[in-house]
Amino acid sequence: MLFKISAIAVALVASVSAHMAMIEPCTRYTPNNPKCPAIPAGQLPDYNLKDPLAYNAPLCKHTTPYATPVATWTAGQSITTRFQADGAAHGGGHAQFSLSYDGGKTFVVIYEVLKHVFFTGPTSGNAATVLSYTFDLPKDVPASDKAIFAWTWVNAVGNREFYMNCADVAIKSYSNSFTGKRMTIANHVGGPDIGEFNGNYELGLEYYKNAPLITVTGNGSTPGGGNPPSPLPHVPQPSSESVPPTKPTTVEQEKPTNVVPVPTYVSSPVVSIPVVSTPPAPKPTSPSVPSGCTHGVQECAADGSGFKVCVWGVWSNAISCAPNTKCKALAPGTINCDWP
Repeated sequence: MLFKISAIAVALVASVSAHMAMIEPCTRYTPNNPKCPAIPAGQLPDYNLKDPLAYNAPLCKHTTPYATPVATWTAGQSITTRFQADGAAHGGGHAQFSLSYDGGKTFVVIYEVLKHVFFTGPTSGNAATVLSYTFDLPKDVPASDKAIFAWTWVNAVGNREFYMNCADVAIKSYSNSFTGKRMTIANHVGGPDIGEFNGNYELGLEYYKNAPLITVTGNGSTPGGGNPPSPLPHVPQPSSESVPPTKPTTVEQEKPTNVVPVPTYVSSPVVSIPVVSTPPAPKPTSPSVPSGCTHGVQECAADGSGFKVCVWGVWSNAISCAPNTKCKALAPGTINCDWP
C-alpha cells in the first residue's frame, strides 16, 4: 500500500512540473495566483494549465471569461508577463503574445519571441532561464472592456504540441483599429505541423514571418466579419530571436489645429482615428498588390455611420463608429468618428 501511495505521489509531482504556464496576467481558471478573481460559476480550477491544447480543443481552452478584467492596460504602456518557475521549457521554441477583440475567434500579434523563448540561446534543456517578458503595447491597439490577451508556444524539443493560455483584460485607448500579423496556430487542428527542431531553430519560422495581416477594431470587426481573412501580401521580416511583429510603416502627421482632443480615455470601442500616411513600400514579387486604394487611407460611409480602411490596396469591410457618433472627413484620406 505504501508503494502504491508513493507511486501516485510521484505521478502527481511529475504532472505539476510539466511544461509551462502563464501566471501574470491571471490566466483563465488558474489556481496558482491568489490575486486572480473568482472562477466563473459552474467552472472548476484548471490544475492542468501547463498542458498543451488537445488537438481539436477550442482556442484558449476555456471559453467562458472572468466576470471582470484581470488587468486594465493603456495603449502604449509597458506590460510584463510572468510564467511559473517549476515548468519544463522543452528547449525553447517560438512564442507569440496576441490580442483578440471578438471573443477569441481572431487574434492579432502584438509581440513575439522566436527560436529561444524561455532561454537566451540554443539549448536542449528543460529548466527555463527566462520567466518574464516586458514589452510595450502598440500605441494604436483599440479600446475594449473585454479583450483577450493570449500567450502561444510551439516547443523546440519533445512531442509536437501547441500551448496557449488566455487572460481577460481591459484596454484604454484613443485608437479605433490596429493592423498586425494574424496569430500563428501550429500542431493544432487547421494549422500546419512543425516538427521537432533537433537543433534547427529556423524550423517553422516561415509560418510566423509570412502570416497574413489583419485589422481589428474595438467592436471586434475584422475583414470577413471575424472569419479568417483572405491572405494579404506578406511583409518579409528579418530573422531575430526576439522581435516585435511587423506592421505597415506609418508616419504620423501633425493634426489640424481645429481638432480638439478628447480630454479623458473612454471605454467605447471607437473614438478617433490617428492621422497616418504611408510612404511607398516595396512591392512583393508575388502575389501582385491590388491598386484599388492607397494603404492607410480612410473613407467615411455616405451616411456617416462608419468608415472603411485601405489595407495594402484592399478596402476593409465597413467599420461602425461608436453609438451616437458620426464619421467626418478631416482631410483627404483621413477621418474622425466624433459626436455630431
